Amino acid sequence: KNLSSYTRKADILITATGVKWLIKGDDVKNGCIIIDAGIKKEGEKIYGDVHESALKKARAFTPVPGGVGPVTISCMLENSLIAYKKLHKRI
Repeated sequence: KNLSSYTRKADILITATGVKWLIKGDDVKNGCIIIDAGIKKEGEKIYGDVHESALKKARAFTPVPGGVGPVTISCMLENSLIAYKKLHKRI
């Protein structure tokens, strides 16, 4: 119920909510690592779950856009290939 009571304790914080700027500077501790996998599109702009004020406190973070997106696509392609191979072994 009180999300920040948990996020303030995290050494590594992973988000994937799609809620623009859900996590702010007061919600994280200094030196944490933030992996922001959430995206929210408003018009032509794309936002992550984590506000810039939180990113400034992080030791390292993934940007939005340009962070985990390429990894997500790579995993989807790999899983599609695995599924294709499994399907055609049964035919």
